[in-house]
Amino acid sequence: MSASLPARFRAVRQQTEALCRPLLPEDTVVQPIIDVSPPKWHLAHTTWFFETFLLREYLPGYAVYHPDYAFLFNSYYNSLGSRVNRADRGTLSRPPLAEVYAYRAYVDAQMERLLALQDTLPAAFQEVFELGLQHEQQHQELLVTDIKYILSTSPLAPAYQPAPAPAAATAAPAASWLPVPGGVHRIGFQEEGFHFDNELGAHDTYVADFELQNRLVTNAEYLEFMEAGGYRDFRYWLGEGWDLVQQQGWEAPLYWVLREGQWHRFSHHGLVPVNLAAPVTHISFYEADAYAHWRGCRLPTEQEWEIAARHFGATPAGTFLESNLFDPQPLPPSAPANQCHQLLGDAWEWTYSAYHAYPGYQRAAGALGEYNGKFMLNQLVLRGGSCATPQSHIRLTYRNFFHPDKRWQFTGIRLAR
Repeated sequence: MSASLPARFRAVRQQTEALCRPLLPEDTVVQPIIDVSPPKWHLAHTTWFFETFLLREYLPGYAVYHPDYAFLFNSYYNSLGSRVNRADRGTLSRPPLAEVYAYRAYVDAQMERLLALQDTLPAAFQEVFELGLQHEQQHQELLVTDIKYILSTSPLAPAYQPAPAPAAATAAPAASWLPVPGGVHRIGFQEEGFHFDNELGAHDTYVADFELQNRLVTNAEYLEFMEAGGYRDFRYWLGEGWDLVQQQGWEAPLYWVLREGQWHRFSHHGLVPVNLAAPVTHISFYEADAYAHWRGCRLPTEQEWEIAARHFGATPAGTFLESNLFDPQPLPPSAPANQCHQLLGDAWEWTYSAYHAYPGYQRAAGALGEYNGKFMLNQLVLRGGSCATPQSHIRLTYRNFFHPDKRWQFTGIRLAR
């Protein structure tokens, strides 16, 4: 028996509960917008995943905790039957939070029994078990961003946790341009270890020579765009984006508010002044693209992003969930200008690439085939992970995807030309 599987299971499950510990029970039921799920729902849904795909399948005689939880906590698996409408998750006052934690404890205990039998289980068990861990880590990132949005809707601007000691104010180092040679490059998952199915189909792709900026765009740089009237000039915007700016009244990134002439932003520490040296985040694709056009640049494609990440030997060295900071951090002034920074961690980077299947992609059979494939339309790819991503969860082939108007994730900008 591998001792690592129970230990990893406990660590992941405990991390999820640790993220929810600072919340009041009332905080865990709120759903301000359809994109945000209540924390209580996240706690139950990740538990339902292990119950449905592992315990019911592999543990002899397993007794389902509650017959109605499959309806309440299924997310989008049509293969597994009907479910609560996504927009109605915030109406679930019952089961109460204490019962959801009891559900987690029950499933965790049964998973310990199942893991004790791992030497007798088929190879498929370990594949689905690993997927369950990675799935819960995805929901840990969603918890961080959903909690932020939920608390931001309160007029009290409550802090999720106390702010760390303020660092000495410094300016970010000047951005530099790094050349990346064009030609035929191979992208897609080619390494050992876990990967999602949307990373499969390693293939050759051609790109021309290009340059990538060595760091993420900062709040100070984005503020220049705002002060230059970027939100009021249609010339920089895609048509859909310009329509949205006018309909929604956007004039700054999500969470920014102007107080007595100074920009503040809502954070996990409440309302704080904008750190001008930190990477700008909570930006839609439309805003990222408009900023790039204003600068006379563009966004990289996902092919260029991965080629550059491989070329520069990107490693997970940025700010991740484990830092417990829940904010992208400024690049130190001493960061070498001839190196590429913040490729992994700090902020998800919008690319100018549609989320489509790689060559030869095939959906898996059954419910797990619904995990990625059915979303491959009308969404754009983001790369690199963020300050809310678990460090062990990210890799340079990871393909995140959102609709271009979404802002509640830690989404940022890297320029290309």
